[in-house]
Amino acid sequence: MAARVCVARIGAPHGVRGEVKLWPFTEQPMAVAEYGPLQSEDGKRTFEIEAVRAAKDHLVARFKGVADRDAAEKLTNIDLYVPRDRLPKIEDAGTYYHSDLIGLDAVDRAGAQIGTVHALHNFGAGDIIEIMPLGVGNPVMFPFDENTVPEIDLDKKQIVVVPPAVSEVRGEADDEDRDD
Repeated sequence: MAARVCVARIGAPHGVRGEVKLWPFTEQPMAVAEYGPLQSEDGKRTFEIEAVRAAKDHLVARFKGVADRDAAEKLTNIDLYVPRDRLPKIEDAGTYYHSDLIGLDAVDRAGAQIGTVHALHNFGAGDIIEIMPLGVGNPVMFPFDENTVPEIDLDKKQIVVVPPAVSEVRGEADDEDRDD
Protein backbone atom coordinates (compact mmCIF):
# COMPACT_ATOMS: atom_id res chain seq x y z
CA MET A 1 0.00 0.00 0.00
CA ALA A 2 1.32 3.47 -0.88
CA ALA A 3 2.33 5.77 1.96
CA ARG A 4 -0.68 7.49 3.44
CA VAL A 5 -1.12 10.52 5.67
CA CYS A 6 -3.79 11.07 8.31
CA VAL A 7 -5.51 14.34 7.40
CA ALA A 8 -8.57 14.38 9.71
CA ARG A 9 -10.58 12.64 12.40
CA ILE A 10 -14.34 12.30 12.41
CA GLY A 11 -15.90 13.55 15.62
CA ALA A 12 -19.36 13.34 17.10
CA PRO A 13 -22.54 13.75 15.06
CA HIS A 14 -23.70 17.30 14.41
CA GLY A 15 -27.47 17.58 14.23
CA VAL A 16 -29.85 14.90 12.98
CA ARG A 17 -29.19 14.87 9.22
CA GLY A 18 -25.97 12.86 9.12
CA GLU A 19 -23.46 15.65 9.56
CA VAL A 20 -20.39 15.16 11.75
CA LYS A 21 -17.78 17.29 13.41
CA LEU A 22 -14.55 16.96 11.49
CA TRP A 23 -11.15 17.73 13.03
CA PRO A 24 -8.67 18.46 10.21
CA PHE A 25 -4.92 17.97 10.66
CA THR A 26 -4.07 20.14 7.67
CA GLU A 27 -2.44 23.56 7.70
CA GLN A 28 -5.48 24.99 5.92
CA PRO A 29 -8.52 23.28 7.50
CA MET A 30 -10.74 23.39 4.40
CA ALA A 31 -8.02 21.69 2.31
CA VAL A 32 -9.20 18.33 3.63
CA ALA A 33 -12.11 18.56 1.18
CA GLU A 34 -9.74 18.99 -1.78
CA TYR A 35 -7.84 15.70 -1.51
CA GLY A 36 -10.53 13.51 -3.03
CA PRO A 37 -11.88 10.37 -1.38
CA LEU A 38 -10.58 9.74 2.13
CA GLN A 39 -9.91 6.30 3.58
CA SER A 40 -10.13 4.68 6.99
CA GLU A 41 -6.85 3.62 8.60
CA ASP A 42 -7.21 0.03 7.40
CA GLY A 43 -8.04 1.24 3.87
CA LYS A 44 -11.26 -0.79 3.75
CA ARG A 45 -13.67 2.15 3.86
CA THR A 46 -13.80 5.19 1.60
CA PHE A 47 -15.43 8.50 2.52
CA GLU A 48 -16.44 11.23 0.09
CA ILE A 49 -17.17 14.68 1.46
CA GLU A 50 -20.39 16.05 -0.04
CA ALA A 51 -20.39 19.30 1.90
CA VAL A 52 -18.18 20.98 4.48
CA ARG A 53 -18.33 24.24 6.37
CA ALA A 54 -16.32 25.93 9.09
CA ALA A 55 -17.59 25.93 12.67
CA LYS A 56 -16.09 27.51 15.77
CA ASP A 57 -13.03 25.28 16.24
CA HIS A 58 -13.70 22.43 13.80
CA LEU A 59 -15.45 21.71 10.51
CA VAL A 60 -18.92 20.30 9.98
CA ALA A 61 -19.03 17.73 7.17
CA ARG A 62 -21.57 15.58 5.41
CA PHE A 63 -20.31 12.38 3.79
CA LYS A 64 -21.90 10.65 0.82
CA GLY A 65 -24.25 7.88 1.99
CA VAL A 66 -24.58 9.18 5.57
CA ALA A 67 -28.13 10.48 5.90
CA ASP A 68 -29.00 10.44 9.61
CA ARG A 69 -27.60 10.83 13.10
CA ASP A 70 -27.42 7.08 13.74
CA ALA A 71 -25.20 6.53 10.68
CA ALA A 72 -23.08 9.56 11.61
CA GLU A 73 -22.64 8.27 15.16
CA LYS A 74 -21.05 5.06 13.84
CA LEU A 75 -18.27 7.13 12.27
CA THR A 76 -17.10 8.81 15.49
CA ASN A 77 -13.32 8.72 16.00
CA ILE A 78 -12.45 7.29 12.57
CA ASP A 79 -9.15 8.72 11.32
CA LEU A 80 -9.15 9.67 7.64
CA TYR A 81 -6.18 9.14 5.34
CA VAL A 82 -5.10 10.08 1.83
CA PRO A 83 -2.21 8.75 -0.25
CA ARG A 84 0.91 10.88 0.33
CA ASP A 85 1.18 11.70 -3.38
CA ARG A 86 -2.18 13.55 -3.31
CA LEU A 87 -0.84 16.13 -0.86
CA PRO A 88 0.77 19.35 -2.10
CA LYS A 89 4.53 19.43 -2.53
CA ILE A 90 6.25 21.30 0.29
CA GLU A 91 8.04 24.37 -1.00
CA ASP A 92 9.29 25.90 2.27
CA ALA A 93 12.55 24.70 3.79
CA GLY A 94 11.96 23.70 7.40
CA THR A 95 8.38 22.57 6.76
CA TYR A 96 7.57 18.86 6.90
CA TYR A 97 4.65 16.49 6.95
CA HIS A 98 4.64 14.74 10.31
CA SER A 99 4.48 11.40 8.53
CA ASP A 100 7.83 12.19 6.87
CA LEU A 101 9.48 12.48 10.30
CA ILE A 102 8.02 9.44 12.05
CA GLY A 103 10.53 6.61 12.05
CA LEU A 104 13.60 8.81 11.55
CA ASP A 105 16.62 8.16 13.78
CA ALA A 106 17.03 10.70 16.57
CA VAL A 107 20.73 11.41 17.12
CA ASP A 108 22.69 13.70 19.41
CA ARG A 109 25.05 16.40 18.09
CA ALA A 110 27.89 13.85 17.90
CA GLY A 111 25.76 11.59 15.67
CA ALA A 112 25.10 8.85 18.24
CA GLN A 113 21.60 7.43 17.96
CA ILE A 114 19.48 8.09 21.05
CA GLY A 115 16.18 6.80 19.71
CA THR A 116 13.59 7.00 16.96
CA VAL A 117 10.89 9.56 16.20
CA HIS A 118 7.71 7.87 17.38
CA ALA A 119 5.11 10.64 16.96
CA LEU A 120 4.44 14.35 16.80
CA HIS A 121 1.68 15.93 18.84
CA ASN A 122 0.10 19.30 19.34
CA PHE A 123 -1.88 19.71 22.54
CA GLY A 124 -2.50 23.40 21.90
CA ALA A 125 0.76 25.06 22.94
CA GLY A 126 2.90 24.02 19.99
CA ASP A 127 4.29 20.88 18.43
CA ILE A 128 5.82 18.19 20.64
CA ILE A 129 8.13 15.47 19.31
CA GLU A 130 7.98 12.03 20.92
CA ILE A 131 11.19 9.99 20.85
CA MET A 132 11.27 6.27 21.62
CA PRO A 133 14.67 5.67 23.26
CA LEU A 134 16.93 2.83 22.17
CA GLY A 135 16.54 -0.38 24.15
CA VAL A 136 13.93 -0.14 26.87
CA GLY A 137 12.25 2.85 28.39
CA ASN A 138 9.27 5.09 28.04
CA PRO A 139 8.92 7.58 25.21
CA VAL A 140 10.36 11.02 25.88
CA MET A 141 8.69 14.22 24.68
CA PHE A 142 10.40 17.48 23.81
CA PRO A 143 9.30 20.76 22.25
CA PHE A 144 9.57 20.48 18.48
CA ASP A 145 11.38 23.71 17.81
CA GLU A 146 14.68 24.93 16.33
CA ASN A 147 16.47 24.75 19.69
CA THR A 148 15.54 21.15 20.49
CA VAL A 149 15.59 19.86 16.90
CA PRO A 150 18.15 22.06 15.11
CA GLU A 151 18.65 19.72 12.13
CA ILE A 152 16.40 17.49 10.05
CA ASP A 153 17.94 15.48 7.24
CA LEU A 154 15.38 13.43 5.32
CA ASP A 155 18.09 12.03 3.02
CA LYS A 156 20.02 10.61 5.99
CA LYS A 157 16.72 9.67 7.66
CA GLN A 158 17.67 11.38 10.90
CA ILE A 159 17.09 14.37 13.11
CA VAL A 160 19.47 15.95 15.60
CA VAL A 161 17.96 16.31 19.07
CA VAL A 162 19.34 18.63 21.75
CA PRO A 163 17.26 18.00 24.88
CA PRO A 164 16.59 21.15 26.88
CA ALA A 165 18.28 21.41 30.28
CA VAL A 166 16.13 20.24 33.20
CA SER A 167 15.87 23.82 34.45
CA GLU A 168 14.46 24.91 31.07
CA VAL A 169 11.89 22.11 31.07
CA ARG A 170 10.71 23.09 34.55
CA GLY A 171 10.70 26.78 33.69
CA GLU A 172 13.32 27.53 36.35
CA ALA A 173 15.97 30.20 36.03
CA ASP A 174 19.66 29.27 36.05
CA ASP A 175 21.44 29.50 39.38
CA GLU A 176 23.19 32.67 38.23
CA ASP A 177 19.83 34.38 37.68
CA ARG A 178 18.48 33.62 41.13
CA ASP A 179 18.41 36.06 43.99
CA ASP A 180 19.32 34.14 47.14
